[in-house]
Amino acid sequence: MSGATSPIPDAGRPAQRKFGTFLGVFTPSVLTILGVIMYLRFGWVVANAGLGGALAIVTICMAIALVTALSASAVATNMALGTGGEYYLISRSLGITIGGAIGIPLALCRILSVTLYCFGLAEAMGMLWPAEWGAYPLSWIAGGLIAVITLISGKSAAASLKLQVPLMVLVGLSLLALAAGVATGSLHGPRWLAPQQVGGAAPAGFWAVLAVFFPAVTGFAAGIGMSGDLEDPQRSIPRGTLLAVAVGAAVYLSVPFLLAVTGRVTPGRLAGIDPADPPVWTRIALLGGWLVLPGMWAAILSSAFGSTLAGPRVMQALSQDGLAPKLLGRSSATGQPTVATWVAGAIALAAVALGDLNAVAKLVTIFFLTLYMSINFVAAIESLVGDPSYRPTLRVHWSISLLGAAGNLVVMFLISPGAGAVAIALQLGLFLLLRRRDLKAGWGDVWAGLWGTVARFCLHKLRRQRQDPRSWRPNTLLFADRIEQRAGIVRLAASFNQNHGVLTVCDVLVGRPDDEVAAAAERENAVNGFLRREGILAFGEVTITERFVPGVLDAVQANGIGPLRPNTIVFGWPPRVERLAETLAVLRTLGRLGKASMILRPVPPGGPERCERIDVWWRGRQNNGDLMLLLAHLLRLSPRWRRSRITVRSIVTSQAGRSDMDRSLAALIESVRIKADRDVIVKPPGKSVLEIMHETSGAADVAFLGLMIPEPGEEGAYARRLTEMLAGLPTTVLVRNDGPFRGQLLA
Repeated sequence: MSGATSPIPDAGRPAQRKFGTFLGVFTPSVLTILGVIMYLRFGWVVANAGLGGALAIVTICMAIALVTALSASAVATNMALGTGGEYYLISRSLGITIGGAIGIPLALCRILSVTLYCFGLAEAMGMLWPAEWGAYPLSWIAGGLIAVITLISGKSAAASLKLQVPLMVLVGLSLLALAAGVATGSLHGPRWLAPQQVGGAAPAGFWAVLAVFFPAVTGFAAGIGMSGDLEDPQRSIPRGTLLAVAVGAAVYLSVPFLLAVTGRVTPGRLAGIDPADPPVWTRIALLGGWLVLPGMWAAILSSAFGSTLAGPRVMQALSQDGLAPKLLGRSSATGQPTVATWVAGAIALAAVALGDLNAVAKLVTIFFLTLYMSINFVAAIESLVGDPSYRPTLRVHWSISLLGAAGNLVVMFLISPGAGAVAIALQLGLFLLLRRRDLKAGWGDVWAGLWGTVARFCLHKLRRQRQDPRSWRPNTLLFADRIEQRAGIVRLAASFNQNHGVLTVCDVLVGRPDDEVAAAAERENAVNGFLRREGILAFGEVTITERFVPGVLDAVQANGIGPLRPNTIVFGWPPRVERLAETLAVLRTLGRLGKASMILRPVPPGGPERCERIDVWWRGRQNNGDLMLLLAHLLRLSPRWRRSRITVRSIVTSQAGRSDMDRSLAALIESVRIKADRDVIVKPPGKSVLEIMHETSGAADVAFLGLMIPEPGEEGAYARRLTEMLAGLPTTVLVRNDGPFRGQLLA
């Protein structure tokens, strides 16, 4: 897999204890699943949605959790995991920029989960508040709990994880007490559908209820968040995560039945969420609150500890990848990300201002859904691309992961279209911001394989398409040496492509291949670097040859792949007449190969100073005219030439011939739908065609002329005549159309 890499280097990080499947993954995951929402909102869910609605909500949420857990496990079993959990998975597959755009909200999401759980714990402790003390200070209690939990978590991860084993026992006892309480009390038939009223008010909508409940299933990723602290994350994450999801699903599909059939509480009481009242479970369970309250407090406390451990580790990973201040990457003597923990605690404390558990729950839900969508997308792309190095021990079909990604996206917008749009906009903004920083990662990602797969698919599709003059566009191979001094040639050639065709810039090194390999590699890097700096979308290549002519012909025939081969070969104006003669000889062979060709002369480094006037010297479609006019049209479509005027010019020997040519050009321009003027010149006696062209186009910005190919042995003489002819002209494009659609390109 392209994302397979070694863990994030923890330079200077002290040695720490590594955890196994049970303590490091299963325990924090299952206790975070069986947490605050189960105890404090499950009754509210059943009362507002009915048993049928509650089971549907549980099924949807657990299905999303299961698919995402499978996707995360598949990716995790194919790489050596480092610190950062889900962020590590995404960044090592989709790249550091997208990873950062996901990882920063992920860190915030984990931190807000601490606020969520502390609100829940504070709410659960409200029954202990004496009435004579006045209103229960929910926010103050939640803030105090955040401070205490942050302090403990900042000291030792081992202590926090070991504490969860007895807490899990308490949770199990509370579930048994609930079942026993229902079994020993009165029973009634469940209400399957949502009621008309709940406690005198209209029930919350299905998706609003799902939004509040969904954070209950996000706990499956708690163990993934501990990836950097696991002894064998590739083995522990899939086993511990999937087992936690299975246990959570079994509990969550059982509890709604118990709450829906018990006669110990009324539907109105089941929906109650007043912090001053005892939780509804205490009115149902055997021994009341003696078993429920310790289990509830234990689960909520464990969830808060899990998020307090995971959030700072994401921040630490972001810091180590250069996406957050270096200070956040520091570790204590016990291996804890101390600074990140204190910062996370401060953010969680500030989030108390959001007001209550439901408000925080909705915000956390949206962020988690965007995260899970990304995880599923990663697994789907990795599977679809099929890089040879992608060899996970747990395989998930790409369609399942893609379905999970789509499910997350749909649920996110059904819950809150506004919040979903804001979350995606935030991540898009972060992505654009990080991309501008031009971050460099020390690992590969999946994109190279993805674009390679897409390119292969498109090439096969393109091969099946019938070639037609209407779909012809220049795929250009440009031969130009010293392009740093001749950038204008590359810019002009790129203008003809309009960012649709393919432009390849080839520099020919004349010498022995064995002697020039190192120089060729260095030169190719220089060419591509120049193209990037100049913002020219082109590929840079270097060809080594012992002789110029056969080397160019070999490069032309070898360039491209499948149907995407160069159809237009471009040369810069050679500095010597001898090289121009060689180029003309090459053009003869290129014509036999069915390639159109151009010679550009002369082009200033920045291109023509003005971009206002384009002259096309017309001698008919079959005499290169169709390609010249089409290239002039493509040139005018480029941003610099957008306001230029094309004039089609022709020279005739008589006034009668002028009228015929003028009518012919008018009909041509109208039929080909290219906006152009026409100018037919009657050759006066005593004036040569060359003099007329110099007088007419001397003030133009670029002129297009047809190019003939001399007979073998006549190249030198023709090269000298060309040099004299072009001496008085502006930037000139000499065009030779020997392609398969000669004379047909203006259809």
